[in-house]
Amino acid sequence: MSKMKDIQFESVSYEQWKEQAINALKGKPFESLFTKTTEGVTLQPLYTQETLIDKLGEHLEKQITTVRKVKASEGFSCAQQIFGNTEEEFFANLTDSLERGNSVLTIDSRFSFKWSENSLNRLADIISNNEFKLIVQDSSDNLLRLFDRIEEKKREYVKGYIISEEPINLNSYPNVRTFCANTIPFHYEGANAVQELALTLAIARKYIGENNFESFANKFFVNFAIDTQFFSEIAKLRAIKVLWKAFSSAYGISETIPLPIVVETSLRSYSNLDLYVNLLRGGNEAFSALIGGADLITVHPHDVLTNPTDQSIRIARNVVLVLKEESLVQNVIDPSGGSYFIETLTAEYVEKAWELFLEIEEDGGIDSFIQNGKLAKYLEEVNTIRQNALATRKQSLIGTNIYANPVDELSNDTNPLFEKVKRFAIPFEELRATYQSIQPKVAILTYGELKNFKARADFVSGLLSTAGIISEQSGELKSIEAAKEWLTNSKYDYVVIATTDEDTKAIVPELLANKPQKLLLDVAGRFKDEEEKWLANGLNGFIYAGQNIIEKLNSVALSLRGVQA
Repeated sequence: MSKMKDIQFESVSYEQWKEQAINALKGKPFESLFTKTTEGVTLQPLYTQETLIDKLGEHLEKQITTVRKVKASEGFSCAQQIFGNTEEEFFANLTDSLERGNSVLTIDSRFSFKWSENSLNRLADIISNNEFKLIVQDSSDNLLRLFDRIEEKKREYVKGYIISEEPINLNSYPNVRTFCANTIPFHYEGANAVQELALTLAIARKYIGENNFESFANKFFVNFAIDTQFFSEIAKLRAIKVLWKAFSSAYGISETIPLPIVVETSLRSYSNLDLYVNLLRGGNEAFSALIGGADLITVHPHDVLTNPTDQSIRIARNVVLVLKEESLVQNVIDPSGGSYFIETLTAEYVEKAWELFLEIEEDGGIDSFIQNGKLAKYLEEVNTIRQNALATRKQSLIGTNIYANPVDELSNDTNPLFEKVKRFAIPFEELRATYQSIQPKVAILTYGELKNFKARADFVSGLLSTAGIISEQSGELKSIEAAKEWLTNSKYDYVVIATTDEDTKAIVPELLANKPQKLLLDVAGRFKDEEEKWLANGLNGFIYAGQNIIEKLNSVALSLRGVQA
């Protein structure tokens, strides 16, 4: 043990590491290790103390200090959403949530029932003694009537947050924050982290108006959705604190004003396929929110897109409670502070978000930016890039576009609160619904020995599974005659040939000459030299890595409908 303590390792420079990396790449360019994000940030393969100092210099200490001082609370709170189809069910769930660790009551006013006077009085009494987060549509929302029912002498002790499309006037409630930079609607339209940060400042700029900054700041908070991009979301929450400090300074405020950060797990990555993966996504998102420094965290149940159950609601709540009580992360100030990667990413988000914020202001502010269509254009560009990455499987959505379970059935239930969310999984869910209506018989023609065709056959099977297609396999067909006989006698609607490139070139012409007329035949792989001739002789097409599988499988579905007709 004593000898181990004396061991020292030689320091390695970035240039030495780069040289070894280039050797390991075996001819591939070093630049292939860099990744461009939808925020326009290029992620490097290695971050070092030197690269961080080069990036931030003396600003590094200021950034870290700001991140730590701007946090509004020492820890974070569980803000479980309360569900209920009737008043009785709602209050039963509310009571249960408080008894089981929920500390901030999250209530969305869009219930399927109308509030009675008695229930409004009852709820007013509850929020007088419990912190809350209300989601309302505007100042005329019926749920806001509960504030008229709270005794005046109690109002200064009422603490909570109100999320609305416009600021709510509650002057007699000094501890209820009603100016919210709610970026979630933009998030669901496709906004990336930098855009959400810039829009937060633009909304704050709009709401300040002629108000005194400090009185405004005491009523202001931000509301973010946290996606599955773990490090990006950590950097986003840290960056808003740095941006808030700079924004405050522009109004002549020298002291640090804490900024409450309210978050919820993002539903744009949730899927109706392989539901329990949503539970993992929620946990991942909540953990990044915790490390990033959120003050309130809401975890949506894994089945919230359809009809959350008592069990799924409890699991979602316990995700936050496990992080709070067992991870001990909340006992650490700024857990990711000092990370070369996170600090660099935070700084890059700050720079790009401030630049976009200034662009919005130069355009006349957020209202003008929305009305002239610039914001919609920006969001659509990002959303298109992201959807294309999912369709080509450059980005994974586990259980949906990769590792899909073909026997999963789509639920017919829809939660009206979230039915308009532009989720990544929707094109795949629509694809699966299409194939459920067609019910094609599909097989993979596997030629040669198992070791030669297995990789391609598995790829094809996995790709077809994303559409809910259960494909059979022919087994080892070791001669062209055997393959021709199997294809001729098959009762399938759609067959994909999976074998080596050499064997594919050898058997495809023979199989095309003998395939049943109504059979759709595809080939696994890309064969550019043979493509034109094979298509002219009756081949339907090709399946290969990097292909847009939404377009491909929709095209196959269209052909299958034509054959069946």
